Amino acid sequence: MSGTRGRVLILGADGFIGRHLAFGLRAQGWEVLASARRVTRLKRMGFDVLKADLTHRKADTPGFWRPHLRGVTHVVNAAGVLSAPAHIAESVHVTAPEALYQALPKGAGGVLISAVGIERGETDFARYRLAGEEVARDHGLTILRAGLVLGETSYGGSSLARGLAALPLLTPVVGRGNQRFNPVHVADLAAAVDHFLIHPRGPEPQEIGGPETVTQAEMLRAMRGWLGLRRVPLLRLPPGLARMMGRLGDAMRLGPISATAVAQLEQGVVARPGEAITGLPQPPRGFSRFLSARPAGTQDLWHARLYLMRPLLRVVLAFLWLASGLLGLFLPSETFLPLVEGAPLSDQALILLARAGGLIDLAIATALLRGWRPRLMAGVQAAMVVGYTLAFTVLAPALWLLPLGGLVKNLPVLALIALQAILEDER
Repeated sequence: MSGTRGRVLILGADGFIGRHLAFGLRAQGWEVLASARRVTRLKRMGFDVLKADLTHRKADTPGFWRPHLRGVTHVVNAAGVLSAPAHIAESVHVTAPEALYQALPKGAGGVLISAVGIERGETDFARYRLAGEEVARDHGLTILRAGLVLGETSYGGSSLARGLAALPLLTPVVGRGNQRFNPVHVADLAAAVDHFLIHPRGPEPQEIGGPETVTQAEMLRAMRGWLGLRRVPLLRLPPGLARMMGRLGDAMRLGPISATAVAQLEQGVVARPGEAITGLPQPPRGFSRFLSARPAGTQDLWHARLYLMRPLLRVVLAFLWLASGLLGLFLPSETFLPLVEGAPLSDQALILLARAGGLIDLAIATALLRGWRPRLMAGVQAAMVVGYTLAFTVLAPALWLLPLGGLVKNLPVLALIALQAILEDER
């Protein structure tokens, strides 16, 4: 699609905010070059794409970017990582964007999407965000600090909020749940970006949030009502317990369940829009207004209810592989050899296979608990279950007839693995 306003490169175009910016700016007449680490789906959505991994060393050099910037008049940097090792956070927020800014054609402008509440630099995320702002300021970009961003779709923290709101018996909040937020709709954020690309602001960051402030408890209860679910009591999590859950989420790489996310929930996120935001041609709407603008659909309810099933499924499957691995390694051979009596292998070979299988199962359990390559591990799990099923069908077909299910249980296990693979695929 050929635009009339210019050609804009969007960093982080495959994220929640990035995708909405790509669609929103394209609808406003911009020609969008969508850049991300994974661009296959963006290409299928009709965008020109630039595959770029900001954590790779080559992205830290202007020479990497320069050949791809022909015709680019503006840039929007929506890339960011909430929880990551220092070298990754620095690459994503500072060094790779700086290389891009240096490679931009003369006169190109842009917008950096930053975050509210980073002024004191109390977290690694805040410190690298501030460093990224300094680089953007040096290159003349407008800095737009967003508060809590919500929309018709959800990802990361907004998906977590929906998942918490949809829990069946209790609605968890951190502490008393009186932390304050003034969410902004992602479409209103996209409209603001469109405006500031054409009418850039000075070096001071602009904060963008909605005109309505709600507490954490009010927000989750409103989401629950929007989903059509009956009101349930609040579960007030002690901050110390919430922090521990955040650290566990970091260890398991559970994305929005992280120490940084818990810290934000503890403090609240309130943007303080100045005249540049309140005077926009399309000022942001309030939370109640945009939440009630459309009904919740089946997909919204299913996604909210299934979102927290993802970590639960991962833990359940990890426990299954852990138990299988320990049994394979340490179960006395006289316990399992009678089950495969008559197999066309020697006892020594069967014992060796059991011990080797135990090691593989423990490796799978470890990978699941660490959140390592979840899509790959779904395939590995399915292959192992199918392999075990076929092998035991040949060695001991009577296992299909055991009273408590025997090999029949592998069929629902395969269904659980398939479900986990679906839930892990968020983009």
